[in-house]
Amino acid sequence: MRKSFYTWLMAQRNPKSDAPVAILADFAFEESDFPKQSDDFDVVSRFLEESASFSFSMSDFDRIWEDYLEH
Repeated sequence: MRKSFYTWLMAQRNPKSDAPVAILADFAFEESDFPKQSDDFDVVSRFLEESASFSFSMSDFDRIWEDYLEH
């Protein structure tokens, strides 16, 4: 079973980095409603587009999701 996107993303946290994945990880860490158990693209992307308290480039998210799938 694949680990959740959030679990994978938390391993990418680096407050000193300006890489999109590190920025998203920091935003997600601060977001209490982030879908932490999900490994479903539609669930996570819908949350980012409709419910997140922060804005994030969805094209960057698509690239980050591809990295997640590869690992």
